[in-house]
Amino acid sequence: MIAEIQACVREAFADARIEVTEQGGHYTILVVDPMMQGLSPVKRQQAVYAPLSEMISDGRLHAVNIRAHTPEEYAAQN
Repeated sequence: MIAEIQACVREAFADARIEVTEQGGHYTILVVDPMMQGLSPVKRQQAVYAPLSEMISDGRLHAVNIRAHTPEEYAAQN
């Protein structure tokens, strides 16, 4: 499932750093991409949810935490 999620997100964010982790059926998706610049937190989440919409609507994916950052934000936090 992790590889499937990564592939879906990769379609929308071709050059992004994408990490997907799973714990007890709950997935955390990290996307680090310059495209996040200027987007509100809600718009960032919507951008990551969009390519996953089919997986969410058919029930394959239901518990998701999204972390979406620009490369500069990610570097400052880590």
